Amino acid sequence: MLRIGLTGGIGSGKSTVAELLVAHGAHLVDADRIAREVLEPGTPGLAAVAEAFGPGVLGPDGALDRPALAAVVFGDPQQRARLDAIVHPLVRARAAELVAAVPPDAVVVQDVPLLVETGQADSYDLVVVVQAPLDVRLERLAGRGTAEDDARARIASQATDEQRAAVADVVLTNGGSRAELAAQVDALWAERVEPAR
Repeated sequence: MLRIGLTGGIGSGKSTVAELLVAHGAHLVDADRIAREVLEPGTPGLAAVAEAFGPGVLGPDGALDRPALAAVVFGDPQQRARLDAIVHPLVRARAAELVAAVPPDAVVVQDVPLLVETGQADSYDLVVVVQAPLDVRLERLAGRGTAEDDARARIASQATDEQRAAVADVVLTNGGSRAELAAQVDALWAERVEPAR
């Protein structure tokens, strides 16, 4: 099995790179998707978050009110650390289950936004970092309905491009077209993934 850790800041284009790698035959394990799954209504994860942060982080339907939780944890490192201590172990455990379920000769891409921040780089055979200029990232986030101040705060709360590049085996630059990014992914697959299989 070849394990690829895929990371990059919010708005950098990690999801697009993940899609392109899946098109080449990789199996995707998406940490963001798992993080949502482990906080679904009725899960131990959601119960732990509600206990730690109070009923104000739940909506009327009992589901997680993500904006309410974000208002509590973003900008407060201690609160963010409390949340991370609940969510990260659950995400890692579920990711390990998903990886164990794929064929032993598979290429597994783990999309981990906080790979650098959580010190997981050494867990992968290959670390791929996606980078994009700040103005491009802000424009993408605005297109998703994220206010500029919120976008800048989220970017500032993550590792820097330099910190990510320091652990990268490959850096993909995503400031241009999808076709340009796809060409970089094709080269990554041909030059780094296929020879390692």
